[in-house]
This record gives sequence, structure tokens and C-alpha cells, in this order.
Amino acid sequence: MIFSSLERGAPLIDTPRLRLRAYRPDDLDASFAMWSDPAVTRFIGGRPFTREEVWGRLLRYSGMWAFMGHGFWAIEEKASGLMVGDVGVMEARRDILPSFEGEPEVGWSLSPQVQGRGYATEAVQAALAWADGQLAVATLVCIISPENTPSLRIAAKFGFRERTRTTYHGEPTIQFERSEAASSGRKSR
Repeated sequence: MIFSSLERGAPLIDTPRLRLRAYRPDDLDASFAMWSDPAVTRFIGGRPFTREEVWGRLLRYSGMWAFMGHGFWAIEEKASGLMVGDVGVMEARRDILPSFEGEPEVGWSLSPQVQGRGYATEAVQAALAWADGQLAVATLVCIISPENTPSLRIAAKFGFRERTRTTYHGEPTIQFERSEAASSGRKSR
């Protein structure tokens, strides 16, 4: 992996097949195509997102970098140059019990057209390597629907362990944590 300078607040990260980069305004159409696909939103929100909601999501992703020093990247497939998903670390301040406010949350999503190629593993690995090297935190969290088998596998692959089962927006949800002991090479900022 190659980490390079900040681009619009987000570092540019190159992996063998992907580029993690800051979102740009011209990503709206590709992001809307992904977030309006019921296959993507089945476990994330439960319904397709509107174009307006996706625009708000992109602004939140960009603003997170400015406010918190971490956020979400657009995942760009190097071979095609297409934006195919997103991955990152955020402070969502979710209305969920038990609260994990103050613990950065890792998340990822991919367009159905590229699922099954190992891109999620590659992107999450890069995001976690960046977080391990840049964030001075002992624990990272993620939330996943208990029916989202592919994401459950990714979380387990990277050392996320179940913390608790709860609900989020009325839907069953599992909170996972990845402690400092589950990662190596973590540095303070």
C-alpha cells in the first residue's frame, strides 16, 4: 500500500487494485447508483437512498475529514477509473444503545457489480492500516446486520469481535469492536 499526501482533507491510498481517495462532487452519480440499489441498502438503512440523501452523505464524508481528521474515502477501481464503493472511519454519533460515541466506527460498502472480487477485503485492510498508523485510539467499532454474512466475514477477518447485540432504527444489529490488541503497529498521532 502506498499512502500519499492529503487530497481535499483525505489521504490518497493506493492498493494493488484500488485507489482510496477523497470524494468529489462528480462522484454523485456513481454514488447515487450504488446507494439507490436495494442490494446495497438491504442491510444499510433498509431502503434505497434518494439523490438528495446521497448528496448529504457525500458532504458528511468530506466534512468528517475536516472536523475529525478521519472519514470516508471513495473506492476507485484502478483498472476502470470507476468509483465502486466507499470505506472509512467515522464518528457518526449514532442514536444507538449502548452508545459507542467517542470510538471511531469503521464502515464499508461496494457496488454489486464488483462484489465478490475481494475489493472489500483490500479496501478495509488499507483503511485499517491507515487508522492503525494515524489514530490514537484503543478501539475501533463497526455495526453490522446479523443477516449481512459477507460483512460479518470481513469484520471477523480483521479482528472485530462481537461486543453486543442491539437494535438500530428498529432493526437487529450487532456491535463489534477491534481492540488495540487485535491490530499491530498502532502509533499515536
